[in-house]
Amino acid sequence: MRTAIDAALGTLNLFSPDRGIRLAAVLDLIKHPAAGNIPALRRALAAEPDAAVKRDLNFALAGARLTSSNKKTQIAAIAELSGSTEPDIFNILSALHDTPSLDPEVRKADDDALRSISGRLKIVRFGVTIFEGLSLGSILLLAAIGLAITFGVMGVINMAHGEMIMLGAYATYVVQELFQAFLPPAWLDAYLVVSLPAAFIVTALVGIVLERGIIRFLYHRPIETLLATWGVSLILQQFVRTIFGAPNKAVANPSWMTGGFELFGGAFITWNRLVILIFCFVVLGVLGLVLKRTSFGLHMRAVIQNRDMAAAMGIATARVDALTFGLGSGIAGIAGVALSQIGNVSPNLGTLYIVDSFMVVVFGGVGSLFGTLAGAMSLGIVNKLLEPISGAVLGKVVVLVAIILFIQRRPRGLFALRGRAAEN
Repeated sequence: MRTAIDAALGTLNLFSPDRGIRLAAVLDLIKHPAAGNIPALRRALAAEPDAAVKRDLNFALAGARLTSSNKKTQIAAIAELSGSTEPDIFNILSALHDTPSLDPEVRKADDDALRSISGRLKIVRFGVTIFEGLSLGSILLLAAIGLAITFGVMGVINMAHGEMIMLGAYATYVVQELFQAFLPPAWLDAYLVVSLPAAFIVTALVGIVLERGIIRFLYHRPIETLLATWGVSLILQQFVRTIFGAPNKAVANPSWMTGGFELFGGAFITWNRLVILIFCFVVLGVLGLVLKRTSFGLHMRAVIQNRDMAAAMGIATARVDALTFGLGSGIAGIAGVALSQIGNVSPNLGTLYIVDSFMVVVFGGVGSLFGTLAGAMSLGIVNKLLEPISGAVLGKVVVLVAIILFIQRRPRGLFALRGRAAEN
Protein backbone atom coordinates (compact mmCIF):
# COMPACT_ATOMS: atom_id res chain seq x y z
CA MET A 1 0.00 0.00 0.00
CA ARG A 2 2.79 2.44 0.90
CA THR A 3 4.62 1.65 -2.36
CA ALA A 4 1.43 2.22 -4.35
CA ILE A 5 0.81 5.56 -2.62
CA ASP A 6 4.42 6.69 -3.29
CA ALA A 7 4.06 5.76 -6.96
CA ALA A 8 0.75 7.66 -7.21
CA LEU A 9 2.27 10.76 -5.62
CA GLY A 10 5.26 10.48 -7.95
CA THR A 11 3.10 10.39 -11.05
CA LEU A 12 1.11 13.42 -9.83
CA ASN A 13 4.34 15.38 -9.28
CA LEU A 14 5.42 14.66 -12.86
CA PHE A 15 3.12 17.49 -13.96
CA SER A 16 4.19 20.07 -11.37
CA PRO A 17 5.12 23.52 -12.74
CA ASP A 18 8.28 23.40 -10.58
CA ARG A 19 11.21 21.78 -12.44
CA GLY A 20 12.82 20.58 -9.20
CA ILE A 21 9.67 18.77 -8.10
CA ARG A 22 9.29 17.13 -11.52
CA LEU A 23 12.92 16.01 -11.52
CA ALA A 24 12.62 14.56 -8.00
CA ALA A 25 9.46 12.69 -9.05
CA VAL A 26 11.21 11.22 -12.10
CA LEU A 27 14.21 10.09 -10.04
CA ASP A 28 11.87 8.45 -7.53
CA LEU A 29 10.08 6.57 -10.33
CA ILE A 30 13.44 5.39 -11.68
CA LYS A 31 14.12 3.79 -8.28
CA HIS A 32 10.67 2.16 -8.19
CA PRO A 33 9.84 0.93 -11.73
CA ALA A 34 6.32 -0.37 -12.29
CA ALA A 35 4.20 -1.10 -15.37
CA GLY A 36 1.42 1.10 -13.99
CA ASN A 37 3.67 4.16 -14.33
CA ILE A 38 3.95 3.88 -18.11
CA PRO A 39 0.83 5.93 -19.13
CA ALA A 40 1.72 8.83 -16.81
CA LEU A 41 5.35 8.75 -17.94
CA ARG A 42 4.31 8.91 -21.60
CA ARG A 43 2.05 11.91 -20.98
CA ALA A 44 4.77 13.65 -18.98
CA LEU A 45 7.35 12.93 -21.67
CA ALA A 46 5.16 14.49 -24.35
CA ALA A 47 4.64 17.66 -22.27
CA GLU A 48 8.13 18.05 -20.73
CA PRO A 49 10.07 21.11 -22.03
CA ASP A 50 13.31 20.55 -20.07
CA ALA A 51 15.95 18.40 -21.84
CA ALA A 52 17.52 16.98 -18.65
CA VAL A 53 14.16 16.01 -17.15
CA LYS A 54 13.12 14.52 -20.51
CA ARG A 55 16.26 12.35 -20.55
CA ASP A 56 15.46 11.00 -17.08
CA LEU A 57 11.84 10.44 -18.12
CA ASN A 58 13.09 8.20 -20.93
CA PHE A 59 15.12 6.21 -18.40
CA ALA A 60 12.13 5.95 -16.05
CA LEU A 61 9.94 4.76 -18.93
CA ALA A 62 12.54 2.17 -19.96
CA GLY A 63 12.77 1.01 -16.34
CA ALA A 64 9.01 0.58 -16.20
CA ARG A 65 9.14 -1.50 -19.41
CA LEU A 66 11.58 -3.87 -17.72
CA THR A 67 8.63 -5.23 -15.75
CA SER A 68 7.00 -6.42 -18.99
CA SER A 69 6.74 -10.14 -19.68
CA ASN A 70 7.60 -9.57 -23.35
CA LYS A 71 11.21 -10.51 -24.12
CA LYS A 72 11.68 -7.98 -26.95
CA THR A 73 10.27 -5.17 -24.80
CA GLN A 74 12.69 -6.04 -22.00
CA ILE A 75 15.71 -6.18 -24.33
CA ALA A 76 14.76 -2.82 -25.87
CA ALA A 77 14.42 -1.31 -22.39
CA ILE A 78 17.81 -2.69 -21.37
CA ALA A 79 19.38 -1.17 -24.50
CA GLU A 80 17.86 2.19 -23.53
CA LEU A 81 19.13 1.97 -19.95
CA SER A 82 22.63 0.82 -20.93
CA GLY A 83 23.48 4.39 -21.99
CA SER A 84 23.06 5.69 -18.43
CA THR A 85 25.72 6.28 -15.76
CA GLU A 86 23.29 6.49 -12.85
CA PRO A 87 23.89 4.11 -9.90
CA ASP A 88 20.10 3.70 -9.47
CA ILE A 89 19.77 2.27 -12.98
CA PHE A 90 22.71 -0.04 -12.33
CA ASN A 91 20.86 -1.29 -9.24
CA ILE A 92 17.66 -1.90 -11.26
CA LEU A 93 19.55 -3.94 -13.85
CA SER A 94 21.34 -5.85 -11.08
CA ALA A 95 17.98 -6.71 -9.51
CA LEU A 96 16.74 -7.92 -12.92
CA HIS A 97 19.84 -10.10 -13.26
CA ASP A 98 18.97 -11.83 -9.98
CA THR A 99 15.55 -12.90 -11.28
CA PRO A 100 15.60 -16.74 -11.30
CA SER A 101 13.32 -17.28 -14.33
CA LEU A 102 14.90 -14.61 -16.56
CA ASP A 103 15.09 -15.45 -20.25
CA PRO A 104 18.70 -16.27 -21.37
CA GLU A 105 18.66 -13.62 -24.11
CA VAL A 106 17.41 -10.99 -21.68
CA ARG A 107 20.04 -12.07 -19.15
CA LYS A 108 22.81 -11.73 -21.76
CA ALA A 109 21.61 -8.24 -22.72
CA ASP A 110 21.41 -7.35 -19.03
CA ASP A 111 24.98 -8.60 -18.42
CA ASP A 112 26.28 -6.51 -21.33
CA ALA A 113 24.48 -3.42 -20.02
CA LEU A 114 25.81 -3.98 -16.50
CA ARG A 115 29.39 -4.25 -17.80
CA SER A 116 28.95 -1.07 -19.85
CA ILE A 117 27.49 0.94 -16.96
CA SER A 118 30.01 -0.48 -14.50
CA GLY A 119 32.89 0.66 -16.70
CA ARG A 120 31.51 4.18 -16.91
CA LEU A 121 30.86 4.28 -13.16
CA LYS A 122 34.49 3.30 -12.54
CA ILE A 123 35.60 6.23 -14.69
CA VAL A 124 33.26 8.54 -12.77
CA ARG A 125 34.56 7.29 -9.42
CA PHE A 126 38.14 7.75 -10.64
CA GLY A 127 37.31 11.32 -11.68
CA VAL A 128 35.77 12.00 -8.26
CA THR A 129 38.90 10.58 -6.60
CA ILE A 130 41.11 12.86 -8.72
CA PHE A 131 38.98 15.87 -7.75
CA GLU A 132 39.21 14.90 -4.07
CA GLY A 133 42.97 14.58 -4.51
CA LEU A 134 43.18 18.01 -6.11
CA SER A 135 41.02 19.38 -3.30
CA LEU A 136 43.35 17.90 -0.68
CA GLY A 137 46.32 19.14 -2.71
CA SER A 138 44.90 22.67 -2.75
CA ILE A 139 44.64 22.60 1.05
CA LEU A 140 48.22 21.33 1.32
CA LEU A 141 49.34 23.97 -1.15
CA LEU A 142 47.76 26.80 0.84
CA ALA A 143 49.34 25.45 4.02
CA ALA A 144 52.75 25.04 2.37
CA ILE A 145 53.09 28.24 0.29
CA GLY A 146 53.97 30.34 3.34
CA LEU A 147 56.41 27.67 4.48
CA ALA A 148 57.99 27.66 1.02
CA ILE A 149 58.97 31.27 1.72
CA THR A 150 60.08 31.05 5.36
CA PHE A 151 61.77 27.66 5.02
CA GLY A 152 62.43 27.21 1.32
CA VAL A 153 63.56 30.80 0.64
CA MET A 154 64.83 32.11 3.97
CA GLY A 155 66.15 28.79 5.27
CA VAL A 156 64.32 29.17 8.60
CA ILE A 157 62.80 26.04 10.16
CA ASN A 158 59.65 27.63 11.52
CA MET A 159 57.83 25.14 13.74
CA ALA A 160 55.26 27.85 14.55
CA HIS A 161 54.04 27.92 10.93
CA GLY A 162 51.07 25.71 11.83
CA GLU A 163 50.08 28.18 14.54
CA MET A 164 50.00 30.96 11.93
CA ILE A 165 47.43 28.87 10.09
CA MET A 166 45.55 28.45 13.36
CA LEU A 167 45.60 32.23 14.03
CA GLY A 168 44.18 32.86 10.56
CA ALA A 169 41.32 30.44 11.27
CA TYR A 170 40.56 32.14 14.60
CA ALA A 171 40.68 35.55 12.91
CA THR A 172 37.97 34.24 10.57
CA TYR A 173 35.92 33.10 13.57
CA VAL A 174 36.25 36.53 15.23
CA VAL A 175 35.17 38.35 12.06
CA GLN A 176 32.16 36.04 11.76
CA GLU A 177 31.16 36.75 15.37
CA LEU A 178 31.50 40.50 14.83
CA PHE A 179 29.29 40.34 11.74
CA GLN A 180 26.66 38.36 13.64
CA ALA A 181 26.75 40.73 16.61
CA PHE A 182 26.83 44.17 14.94
CA LEU A 183 25.63 43.89 11.34
CA PRO A 184 22.30 42.91 9.71
CA PRO A 185 21.89 39.19 8.91
CA ALA A 186 21.86 39.97 5.19
CA TRP A 187 25.51 41.05 5.44
CA LEU A 188 26.74 37.80 6.99
CA ASP A 189 27.75 36.27 3.66
CA ALA A 190 30.39 39.01 3.27
CA TYR A 191 32.28 38.03 6.42
CA LEU A 192 34.61 35.72 4.49
CA VAL A 193 35.71 38.54 2.18
CA VAL A 194 36.61 40.66 5.20
CA SER A 195 38.32 37.71 6.90
CA LEU A 196 40.95 37.36 4.17
CA PRO A 197 42.71 40.72 4.71
CA ALA A 198 42.08 40.55 8.46
CA ALA A 199 43.75 37.14 8.78
CA PHE A 200 46.63 38.20 6.54
CA ILE A 201 47.32 41.37 8.55
CA VAL A 202 47.09 39.65 11.95
CA THR A 203 49.37 36.75 11.07
CA ALA A 204 51.79 38.93 9.10
CA LEU A 205 52.22 41.22 12.13
CA VAL A 206 52.75 38.21 14.40
CA GLY A 207 55.32 36.89 11.94
CA ILE A 208 57.18 40.22 11.80
CA VAL A 209 57.27 40.42 15.60
CA LEU A 210 58.54 36.83 15.75
CA GLU A 211 61.28 37.55 13.23
CA ARG A 212 62.37 40.81 14.82
CA GLY A 213 62.16 39.52 18.38
CA ILE A 214 63.62 36.01 18.10
CA ILE A 215 64.55 34.66 14.69
CA ARG A 216 66.91 37.45 13.60
CA PHE A 217 69.24 36.42 16.42
CA LEU A 218 69.24 32.79 15.27
CA TYR A 219 70.00 32.92 11.55
CA HIS A 220 72.36 30.10 10.45
CA ARG A 221 71.59 28.25 13.70
CA PRO A 222 68.90 25.81 12.58
CA ILE A 223 68.62 23.73 15.75
CA GLU A 224 68.17 26.79 17.97
CA THR A 225 65.64 28.22 15.49
CA LEU A 226 63.68 24.96 15.50
CA LEU A 227 63.55 24.82 19.29
CA ALA A 228 62.68 28.51 19.65
CA THR A 229 59.82 28.42 17.12
CA TRP A 230 58.53 25.18 18.66
CA GLY A 231 58.34 27.00 22.00
CA VAL A 232 56.52 29.88 20.30
CA SER A 233 54.02 27.42 18.83
CA LEU A 234 53.21 26.08 22.30
CA ILE A 235 52.81 29.64 23.63
CA LEU A 236 50.45 30.58 20.79
CA GLN A 237 48.34 27.45 21.34
CA GLN A 238 47.97 28.21 25.03
CA PHE A 239 47.27 31.88 24.26
CA VAL A 240 44.35 30.84 22.02
CA ARG A 241 43.05 28.37 24.61
CA THR A 242 43.10 31.09 27.26
CA ILE A 243 41.10 33.53 25.12
CA PHE A 244 38.73 31.25 23.18
CA GLY A 245 38.75 28.08 25.29
CA ALA A 246 39.75 24.57 24.31
CA PRO A 247 36.49 23.45 22.57
CA ASN A 248 36.26 23.69 18.79
CA LYS A 249 34.69 26.76 17.23
CA ALA A 250 32.33 26.43 14.28
CA VAL A 251 32.71 28.73 11.29
CA ALA A 252 29.74 28.60 8.93
CA ASN A 253 30.08 28.63 5.16
CA PRO A 254 28.55 31.64 3.39
CA SER A 255 25.44 30.74 1.43
CA TRP A 256 27.35 30.93 -1.85
CA MET A 257 29.75 28.23 -0.58
CA THR A 258 27.07 25.95 0.87
CA GLY A 259 25.95 22.75 -0.83
CA GLY A 260 27.15 21.69 -4.25
CA PHE A 261 26.03 20.21 -7.54
CA GLU A 262 25.81 16.76 -9.08
CA LEU A 263 27.56 16.17 -12.38
CA PHE A 264 26.64 12.63 -13.46
CA GLY A 265 26.92 9.10 -12.18
CA GLY A 266 26.38 10.23 -8.60
CA ALA A 267 29.45 12.52 -8.67
CA PHE A 268 28.76 15.38 -6.25
CA ILE A 269 31.03 18.45 -6.15
CA THR A 270 30.79 20.73 -3.09
CA TRP A 271 31.08 24.47 -3.59
CA ASN A 272 33.46 25.03 -0.67
CA ARG A 273 36.02 22.55 -2.02
CA LEU A 274 35.75 23.97 -5.53
CA VAL A 275 36.15 27.57 -4.32
CA ILE A 276 39.21 26.63 -2.22
CA LEU A 277 40.74 24.86 -5.22
CA ILE A 278 40.36 27.97 -7.37
CA PHE A 279 41.43 30.26 -4.51
CA CYS A 280 44.73 28.42 -3.95
CA PHE A 281 45.75 29.01 -7.58
CA VAL A 282 44.83 32.68 -7.25
CA VAL A 283 47.04 32.99 -4.15
CA LEU A 284 49.91 31.20 -5.89
CA GLY A 285 49.60 33.45 -8.94
CA VAL A 286 49.51 36.66 -6.88
CA LEU A 287 52.55 35.50 -4.88
CA GLY A 288 54.44 34.73 -8.09
CA LEU A 289 53.68 38.23 -9.40
CA VAL A 290 54.86 39.78 -6.13
CA LEU A 291 58.14 37.88 -6.24
CA LYS A 292 58.83 38.45 -9.94
CA ARG A 293 57.27 41.84 -10.75
CA THR A 294 57.69 44.08 -7.70
CA SER A 295 60.67 45.89 -6.19
CA PHE A 296 60.09 44.04 -2.91
CA GLY A 297 60.32 40.71 -4.73
CA LEU A 298 63.50 41.87 -6.46
CA HIS A 299 65.05 42.94 -3.14
CA MET A 300 64.01 39.68 -1.51
CA ARG A 301 65.63 37.59 -4.24
CA ALA A 302 68.78 39.75 -4.09
CA VAL A 303 69.12 39.25 -0.32
CA ILE A 304 68.63 35.50 -0.71
CA GLN A 305 71.29 35.20 -3.40
CA ASN A 306 73.96 37.40 -1.83
CA ARG A 307 73.16 39.24 1.39
CA ASP A 308 76.45 41.17 1.59
CA MET A 309 76.27 42.40 -1.99
CA ALA A 310 72.61 43.40 -1.55
CA ALA A 311 73.54 45.40 1.56
CA ALA A 312 76.39 47.07 -0.34
CA MET A 313 73.89 48.11 -3.04
CA GLY A 314 71.81 49.90 -0.40
CA ILE A 315 69.10 47.29 0.25
CA ALA A 316 67.91 47.23 3.87
CA THR A 317 68.43 43.50 4.40
CA ALA A 318 67.00 43.45 7.94
CA ARG A 319 63.77 45.06 6.74
CA VAL A 320 63.56 42.63 3.81
CA ASP A 321 63.98 39.70 6.21
CA ALA A 322 61.17 40.92 8.43
CA LEU A 323 58.81 41.61 5.52
CA THR A 324 59.60 38.26 3.90
CA PHE A 325 58.82 36.40 7.10
CA GLY A 326 55.69 38.50 7.52
CA LEU A 327 54.60 37.61 3.96
CA GLY A 328 55.04 33.89 4.61
CA SER A 329 53.14 34.13 7.88
CA GLY A 330 50.36 36.18 6.27
CA ILE A 331 49.84 33.57 3.57
CA ALA A 332 49.65 30.92 6.31
CA GLY A 333 46.87 33.03 7.86
CA ILE A 334 45.01 33.01 4.55
CA ALA A 335 45.36 29.22 4.55
CA GLY A 336 43.66 29.25 7.96
CA VAL A 337 40.71 31.14 6.44
CA ALA A 338 40.33 28.41 3.81
CA LEU A 339 40.67 25.59 6.35
CA SER A 340 37.97 27.13 8.53
CA GLN A 341 35.52 26.50 5.66
CA ILE A 342 35.98 22.73 5.64
CA GLY A 343 36.22 21.94 9.36
CA ASN A 344 36.07 23.25 12.89
CA VAL A 345 38.59 25.72 14.30
CA SER A 346 40.66 24.47 17.24
CA PRO A 347 43.96 25.30 18.98
CA ASN A 348 45.46 22.14 17.46
CA LEU A 349 44.49 23.02 13.88
CA GLY A 350 48.02 23.94 12.83
CA THR A 351 49.62 20.75 14.12
CA LEU A 352 47.50 18.75 11.65
CA TYR A 353 49.23 20.38 8.68
CA ILE A 354 52.77 21.30 9.76
CA VAL A 355 54.30 17.89 8.89
CA ASP A 356 52.46 17.70 5.56
CA SER A 357 53.59 21.24 4.75
CA PHE A 358 57.25 20.37 5.29
CA MET A 359 56.80 17.22 3.18
CA VAL A 360 55.32 19.27 0.33
CA VAL A 361 58.15 21.82 0.37
CA VAL A 362 60.94 19.25 0.59
CA PHE A 363 59.37 16.92 -1.99
CA GLY A 364 58.60 19.69 -4.48
CA GLY A 365 62.00 21.37 -4.16
CA VAL A 366 63.15 23.81 -1.52
CA GLY A 367 62.64 27.38 -2.67
CA SER A 368 60.56 26.53 -5.76
CA LEU A 369 56.94 27.74 -5.91
CA PHE A 370 56.24 25.55 -8.92
CA GLY A 371 57.76 22.63 -7.02
CA THR A 372 55.47 23.41 -4.08
CA LEU A 373 52.48 23.30 -6.44
CA ALA A 374 53.59 20.01 -8.00
CA GLY A 375 54.41 18.48 -4.62
CA ALA A 376 51.08 19.46 -3.04
CA MET A 377 48.95 18.21 -5.92
CA SER A 378 50.97 14.99 -6.28
CA LEU A 379 50.71 14.16 -2.59
CA GLY A 380 46.99 15.01 -2.51
CA ILE A 381 46.15 12.77 -5.48
CA VAL A 382 48.37 9.88 -4.32
CA ASN A 383 46.84 10.00 -0.82
CA LYS A 384 43.30 9.81 -2.22
CA LEU A 385 44.22 7.00 -4.63
CA LEU A 386 45.75 4.97 -1.79
CA GLU A 387 42.94 5.52 0.75
CA PRO A 388 40.49 2.96 -0.73
CA ILE A 389 43.28 0.36 -0.92
CA SER A 390 45.21 0.80 2.31
CA GLY A 391 43.14 3.18 4.46
CA ALA A 392 43.85 6.80 5.38
CA VAL A 393 46.53 6.19 8.05
CA LEU A 394 48.45 3.47 6.24
CA GLY A 395 48.22 5.51 3.04
CA LYS A 396 49.99 8.43 4.74
CA VAL A 397 52.68 6.05 6.01
CA VAL A 398 53.22 4.69 2.49
CA VAL A 399 53.48 8.23 1.09
CA LEU A 400 55.97 9.25 3.81
CA VAL A 401 58.18 6.22 3.13
CA ALA A 402 58.03 6.90 -0.62
CA ILE A 403 59.09 10.53 -0.08
CA ILE A 404 62.00 9.44 2.13
CA LEU A 405 63.19 7.05 -0.56
CA PHE A 406 62.74 9.71 -3.23
CA ILE A 407 64.74 12.29 -1.27
CA GLN A 408 67.57 9.78 -0.98
CA ARG A 409 67.83 9.85 -4.78
CA ARG A 410 67.01 13.53 -5.30
CA PRO A 411 67.94 15.47 -2.15
CA ARG A 412 66.84 18.79 -3.68
CA GLY A 413 63.35 17.59 -4.57
CA LEU A 414 61.39 17.52 -7.82
CA PHE A 415 62.25 21.04 -9.00
CA ALA A 416 65.53 22.09 -7.43
CA LEU A 417 66.88 25.62 -7.73
CA ARG A 418 69.92 25.99 -9.97
CA GLY A 419 72.71 28.52 -10.18
CA ARG A 420 74.14 30.86 -7.55
CA ALA A 421 70.91 31.02 -5.53
CA ALA A 422 71.02 27.29 -4.90
CA GLU A 423 74.75 27.30 -4.20
CA ASN A 424 74.40 30.06 -1.62
